[in-house]
Amino acid sequence: MIKRTVGQLASMCGGARKGGRPEEIISGIMTDGRLAGSGELFVPLVGDRFDGHDYVEQAVASGAKAIMWQRGREIPASLAHLPFLLVKDTLEGLQALAAAYRNELMARVIGITGSNGKTTTKDMTAALLSTQYRVLKTEGNLNNHIGLPLTILKMDEETEVAVLEMGMSGFGEIELLTKIAQPDVAIITNIGEAHMLQLGSRNGIAKAKLEITAGLGDDGILLFNGDEPLLHEGLEAMHLPEGITLRTFGLQSSNEWSAADIGLSTDGSTFSARYKDADTGLEKLHISTPGRHNISNALAAIAAARVFGVKPDNIATGYQGLQLTGMRIEPSKAYNGATILNDAYNANPTAVRAAIDLVSGLSGFGRRWIVLGDMLDLGPEEESLHREIGEYITKGKAEAVATFGALAAITVEAAAKNLTEAAEAGYVRHFEDKNELAQWVREQLHPEDLVLVKGSRGMRMEQVVQALEKG
Repeated sequence: MIKRTVGQLASMCGGARKGGRPEEIISGIMTDGRLAGSGELFVPLVGDRFDGHDYVEQAVASGAKAIMWQRGREIPASLAHLPFLLVKDTLEGLQALAAAYRNELMARVIGITGSNGKTTTKDMTAALLSTQYRVLKTEGNLNNHIGLPLTILKMDEETEVAVLEMGMSGFGEIELLTKIAQPDVAIITNIGEAHMLQLGSRNGIAKAKLEITAGLGDDGILLFNGDEPLLHEGLEAMHLPEGITLRTFGLQSSNEWSAADIGLSTDGSTFSARYKDADTGLEKLHISTPGRHNISNALAAIAAARVFGVKPDNIATGYQGLQLTGMRIEPSKAYNGATILNDAYNANPTAVRAAIDLVSGLSGFGRRWIVLGDMLDLGPEEESLHREIGEYITKGKAEAVATFGALAAITVEAAAKNLTEAAEAGYVRHFEDKNELAQWVREQLHPEDLVLVKGSRGMRMEQVVQALEKG
């Protein structure tokens, strides 16, 4: 974690020191005054429903030794002996501090964005790099304008590589994050339909994701999904510095990194990684998450690892020890032994189609269930996008479909037209109540069945998984 003097911190965040000793050493950052600490800088953030300045005394009682403070606010008399760093805005001060700290460190940075697969690619990339380097990665989903600065400030002087996830919901957000992180390597996993409401179209989404190039240095490397035409078009329209290197990965053989000999199961995926115009590759790799889209994510991680000189044997070792963030096609067992694929963390049309393709490609099960919740934040086209998902579930891809949510009702109506036999048998159904859906699936489920559960975060479809798992 960051360890600097009060005077250094004031300079780094662009603040003016008031009180305290400039040579006093502060270690770490605290943004929640309720959490116990020891010697941190407390940064009181301000939101629509809270103001961290109101908790400064609690933060000091918890161990804070210095405070970042918005100019113009009265400093509590009882704390006047402590060092205060006066800034115009505490969030901007936090971001400036993180950017300055990143500049002082020798660590190299990989920034990752995309509509889908950011977290999985982050976990994979960190796992491969950790076989040779001291690595820090974004924890959980701390990928926004607050989480990314805090992650950077968790690095210490011994960190060699930071793998940072960058999320967004509108234009300008990735540009802010990448300028703070200043990545040496940037990865764009794909372009989907997430945040269509804010960005208007897939072209808008591609433009927003390509903002990650704004933080690349003149000798930076952009690894992007070469299977996505919008990224090629967007890059052609941009004027990147001549020193930036463009490299592609993806399932198509035209990419610099591609895959062959693909095998899928509920336990994961196997493939061989092929490097274009070279006789060498990486044979018979296994990743613990199933799906062709996750092989694409794995190729992105391999491409990044090879840029950093990770040896082929270490790449195989890194995947053997891979630990992924939960609810990303996470296999588990139902109460009766049926197989569950918990993909309930989030959903958009691209991700849902990929999950349907996964189910379609798996054999050896009695009945394959697709259980879907609404896909949120899709904008004016939300109804047509839900209908297209239903139309995508054609005969042979699944034997049962159950949905929850007002929009998912459109999905199941469209699916019923394709799955006529299943619909007539009562296995294509919509539910207004999530508990009723879970109970119905539970009653119909056989031990040899497979159940995929997916939906947007706000739908909390993991509750269906929990109900199916409960003995």
